[in-house]
Amino acid sequence: MKFTKDHEWVEVAGDIATVGITAYAAEQLGDVVFVETPDVGKTVKQGEALAVVESVKAASDVYAPVSGEVVEANGELSDSPETVNALPETGGWFAKIKLSNPAEVDALMDRDAYEAFLSTL
Repeated sequence: MKFTKDHEWVEVAGDIATVGITAYAAEQLGDVVFVETPDVGKTVKQGEALAVVESVKAASDVYAPVSGEVVEANGELSDSPETVNALPETGGWFAKIKLSNPAEVDALMDRDAYEAFLSTL
């Protein structure tokens, strides 16, 4: 699993990257009440808005940690947005992206680096 400074995570299997927000981000948001996932077939560039998550506190964009084409969206989040809070780094994923530039993954932080980054906030 790799992480961004915007608190997204990515887990790669082959050329498919599963994307979500970190437990830290979910905790900061509070109770998630709505999630807008991207359309399948959408092409995203690293750093672009990928999804929207709304909580009782705020609405926030979820940014694509990698570039590629959305091949699957987590439709379960429409009916159960609280999954983002309950399982932020597993079942609360937002989308799966077919990587167009696998080298982008290597530039992301590993868990130790992300934990060190969190300690500076």
